[in-house]
Amino acid sequence: MTWTSTFAESLSSWLRWPSRSTTRHVLIGVLIGFSFSLTSTSIALYWQQRKKDRQPVTHFPPRPIELRSDEVVKGVVGLIGNYLFYRINSLSDALGIEILGKAEFLNIGGSVKDRVALQMINDAEREGLIRPYTGSRIFEGTVGSTGISIATIARARVAYFVAIIMPDDVAEEKVKALQALGAEVQKVRPASIVDKKQYVNLAKQQASKFGQADIIDEKNLGLNVNHISHTFESPSTSILVSEAPRHVQFEANEWNGISGDADQPRGYFADQFENKSNFYAHYNGTGPEIWRQTSGKIDAFVAGAGTGGTVAGTGQYLKSMNQDILVAIADPDGSGLYNKVKYGVMFDRKESEGTKRRHQVDTVVEGIGINRLTHNIELALPILDDAFRITDAEAVAMSRYLVKHDGLFLGSSSACNLVACVKLAKQKAWTHGKIVTLERVIIPSFGKVLSWRYIGLKNDPSTFRNDEYLRKANIPIDPQIMEDLLQAKSYS
Repeated sequence: MTWTSTFAESLSSWLRWPSRSTTRHVLIGVLIGFSFSLTSTSIALYWQQRKKDRQPVTHFPPRPIELRSDEVVKGVVGLIGNYLFYRINSLSDALGIEILGKAEFLNIGGSVKDRVALQMINDAEREGLIRPYTGSRIFEGTVGSTGISIATIARARVAYFVAIIMPDDVAEEKVKALQALGAEVQKVRPASIVDKKQYVNLAKQQASKFGQADIIDEKNLGLNVNHISHTFESPSTSILVSEAPRHVQFEANEWNGISGDADQPRGYFADQFENKSNFYAHYNGTGPEIWRQTSGKIDAFVAGAGTGGTVAGTGQYLKSMNQDILVAIADPDGSGLYNKVKYGVMFDRKESEGTKRRHQVDTVVEGIGINRLTHNIELALPILDDAFRITDAEAVAMSRYLVKHDGLFLGSSSACNLVACVKLAKQKAWTHGKIVTLERVIIPSFGKVLSWRYIGLKNDPSTFRNDEYLRKANIPIDPQIMEDLLQAKSYS
């Protein structure tokens, strides 16, 4: 027998059609396997859907920032709030987590303070403390941003006069902005809050003088005129409202409060530091916006604190939605908040006699940092998880780093916020997650844009980006500081 015949016989036996019983068994096995697979998949999908249905679902309302092309807001006041987040690419890529900045500098007044100013004015009107178009005047003590926001809204509504008292060492651009908006500006020497001539105290004093009686020429009338201060404290412990009487008062009769005359002009001391409207502007506005825009996926919120309203209102709202969200503040040199959060003592070592460069807070950073407890800061303390001390050198380094790597010309307070974000991420050794902060003010490229919406002109001696000024103040200009911080394995 040849090998070919042997191969042919083997092949024919291998190709032989299986018996009926074998075929039946194979088909039954395939059907059983398919049925079992289909049944188990269906059961798994059923239980998965049932478990999903039992879990509470957070429904987010449509985001206000998603406007249709046919929607138009009413006036510039409608432009306040609801601005986008943007990713800080250089920091996010270096850290491996998402660092998001909320573009508050796009507010019509140029900062997050637009929210506060609008809330304070709306609340005062709703409570009947002031009325528009009556010749009333709003008084405020501020380093600039809140004053610009109040003046912007007052001008947009053509409803109130504005008087701003501010330290004489703030950026001159802020003064020009206020004057362009029609505000009366008074610059005073920086002083402690216990000094009667401190800018906030002077604002309250001037508001109270708005209610003094008219002065009569006593020589002509031969009358002994008594001056009456028509002032009262509002439901807030600090807001002061006064009325200017239409008629001369000849006798000092006791005054029992605000009159019912709708046309009577009033002086209103807004007091952003103590006014709870500051808190509610962020609890009812900024906080819910952040929660919606991130779909609740946020691990930490970082902000600076000047009056305390931003971190208190935003932080409390976010904590109410998720207690695990970490809330931290960025505190500049000379401010006492860092020690208050860390050690329970409101004090900074640079408050020692003979160590200050300026009388307010020992830093070139404007807008954040304080050495006293305000009502709004007291609201923030229970929800603050951490605080980070930010030196002037670190803030300067961050501002230069962002220009180089992201094309962002952010102001000093925004730079502080982002340094704190980096320190927080390093401290927690996070490799994933999302940290949110507010970008308060943006400054223009090379200081060439002369616009009241920005601070930081190159020829302004107090400019944050002025190298000559920084050197005279003995503040290092070293971009490597930020490179080293980003490359560090941890921060403690």
